[in-house]
Amino acid sequence: MITSKHPQRYSYLFHASLMVLFLTMLTFQEISAQDKPELPIGERAPMLDAPLVTTEDETVTLREIAGENGLLVVFTSNTCPWVHRWESRYLEMASLAQENGIPMIALNPNEATREEGESMADMKMRAKEYSYNFIYAMDKDHVLATEYGANRTPHVYLFNKDFILVYRGAIDDNAHDIDEVEQHFAKDAIVQLAAKQEIVTKTSPSLGCTIKWLSE
Repeated sequence: MITSKHPQRYSYLFHASLMVLFLTMLTFQEISAQDKPELPIGERAPMLDAPLVTTEDETVTLREIAGENGLLVVFTSNTCPWVHRWESRYLEMASLAQENGIPMIALNPNEATREEGESMADMKMRAKEYSYNFIYAMDKDHVLATEYGANRTPHVYLFNKDFILVYRGAIDDNAHDIDEVEQHFAKDAIVQLAAKQEIVTKTSPSLGCTIKWLSE
């Protein structure tokens, strides 16, 4: 039988190998959450029956709140400066969507920073302060953001009445100055969807703050 003359060395190498494996698994988990591809246009919305707790202390699902012409889902946050620049446009977008039979729900996926301005209490204050006219709910453990491949806040997903994705991306092309907006991506898609027209611009780059994943 062959025995090692350096048992401590081999023990060290064994434990080092286990540590490398453990760190590799953590890295893979982080990549799998953050780098999951965005839901493709033409795909059906996942997790339609996942329970979501709202700032009104109600539990809803995406399937329950969808309207006759579809559903507008926006991944958002309380603390992101990009959200703050677009936030007044949330209200206009939600009103337009609702008028066209497309309810809007905003989801907060920032699980890693719940104690840094993204808690339910913070969400309730935000909704009240800015008079949100749409449902605001917590995406607990960012499960929906992960499944949808969302990576920024804000990140818009527009679905038709069959929960098929027809638009994905930004609200418009200018977060800094509403008077300088040239392309109203989300608004145009909402109107075209309700009119049963082809969506002219189906995707645009999502600009904003990265979602704060648990693994970060």
